[in-house]
Amino acid sequence: MENQNLNLLDRALGLDGPSEPWPLSGRVVLIEDCVETSGSFVLHQLVKRSLSPTSSNVIIFVAFANPFSHYDRILRKLGCNLVTQRDNKRFIFFDMLMLRCPDVDEGKSSEGGLVLLYEKILKTICGLPGDKKDYVTIMIDDISLVEVAANGGSDYVLDFLHYCHALTSEFDCSLITLNHEDVYSSMERPTLILQMEYLADILIKAEPLSTGLATDVHGQLTVLNKGTSHRLGSSGNKIHNFHYKVKENSVEYFYPGSRI
Repeated sequence: MENQNLNLLDRALGLDGPSEPWPLSGRVVLIEDCVETSGSFVLHQLVKRSLSPTSSNVIIFVAFANPFSHYDRILRKLGCNLVTQRDNKRFIFFDMLMLRCPDVDEGKSSEGGLVLLYEKILKTICGLPGDKKDYVTIMIDDISLVEVAANGGSDYVLDFLHYCHALTSEFDCSLITLNHEDVYSSMERPTLILQMEYLADILIKAEPLSTGLATDVHGQLTVLNKGTSHRLGSSGNKIHNFHYKVKENSVEYFYPGSRI
């Protein structure tokens, strides 16, 4: 039943085929949400999918929003034990909740903390066994809080993201990030948002229903899967749109008008 519920999202992301090679290898996935419709459930689903028994993936999870216990509790409900995965070195958790980059007044650049974080990610990847280096997924749970940690230095955040993007080419790893689009609603679309959307190979937007609130529908997902070009062939842009309902132990996905 769970696989059936995940079919629409899996298909939109290209995950409905074999798990190896990992279909998201070398790709950047950006999840955008807002206050009314959190997109964190997509991140949770991708953690579970990446750590499935048929996958060799290793996740480097960079947490700015919540501690390990938060994600462990949620993933247990989805049938994934993060403690076991952590012990098996398939889930590497960086707790960045207390990160605060030095302020300019302290005589240092706010960039320093993010450079050290990037170096820590790179060192972790390089320290993996050879057969694991090709199956790395980097996840960042809240880009807006990265900007807060950098004292509002969006240029530093962009540099950090470009460094992480370079890893997708160097190690063929995937980069998955979550950002809150309405944080910037009081201004024109900032460079940070535009650059992130430009870098993304797959853009996932979690939005409220255009018709307003509904008891049996929590929101809609729009997935833009940009075209790829590789040795196996090429594909053009594909847009998928469907509704979802977040349940206690799963997420239900369905097309608009398919439920009575």
